[in-house]
Amino acid sequence: MSLAEPAIAVEDLRKSYGDRVAVDGVSFTVQSGEVLGILGPNGAGKTTTVEILEGLRTADGGAARVAGIDVLRNPEAVKGAVGVQLQASSFFDQLTLAELLELFGAIYGVAVDARALLRRVDLEDRSASEVRRLSGGQQQRFAVAAALVNNPRILFLDEPTTGLDPQARRHMWDLVRSFRADGTTIVLTTHSMEEAELLCDRVAIMDAGRIVALDTPAALVDALLARGFRRPPAVQRDATLEDVFLDLCGHDLRDGDEPAAAAPEGGRRRRRR
Repeated sequence: MSLAEPAIAVEDLRKSYGDRVAVDGVSFTVQSGEVLGILGPNGAGKTTTVEILEGLRTADGGAARVAGIDVLRNPEAVKGAVGVQLQASSFFDQLTLAELLELFGAIYGVAVDARALLRRVDLEDRSASEVRRLSGGQQQRFAVAAALVNNPRILFLDEPTTGLDPQARRHMWDLVRSFRADGTTIVLTTHSMEEAELLCDRVAIMDAGRIVALDTPAALVDALLARGFRRPPAVQRDATLEDVFLDLCGHDLRDGDEPAAAAPEGGRRRRRR
């Protein structure tokens, strides 16, 4: 990947499941070292888009390059350049944290300093523990450590703070900031508008398979205010990113129906086994 080339470049990406269009001509770029948030209601196409970029799904059309690799032509190669933290992960129950990281390293064919990785996510003192013995926040941090095994250029974080208490959530935010400070490119999917505003350089809001807005959080809020939006007088701020989201995608509750990803042989699943 050249210095001038974006870390991720997506053009007219499309994916359908039968008659249902999940990704409808999506285009965007992510610059090296940038944190891009992908927001959207359930069923908006976020998961399908990200899984294509991770090499877990096959697109019907369009183009996508991740870390300089043509994802549609060589999805297997992409897996060696990216790290993926899943919202829900499962691991071998009988192995310790250190043993699991060493196992993942062996799969990638790289030597792993398990204690250093665990130190990075404040779990060094739990290196001899099993994942099932960890709290929810610790399990999420371990999933991040597992995503770092191959020293990825690009890190995909899938709702990393879902279900965490405020302290664990803020600790995860600090981790994300530290990765950004190291120059890691991050794609963050989240339903937390506060999280997106605090962590993301830009956010892409998806609805019905399309990107309906893409800009910095501040610019999106300013654009909403320019359209005449005002919050009720009792609220101090005139608008937030959450207002932008609801204005663009609506207030109705929606349940997603994107099929589970089929894991390529030897590849990653959305849930680790």
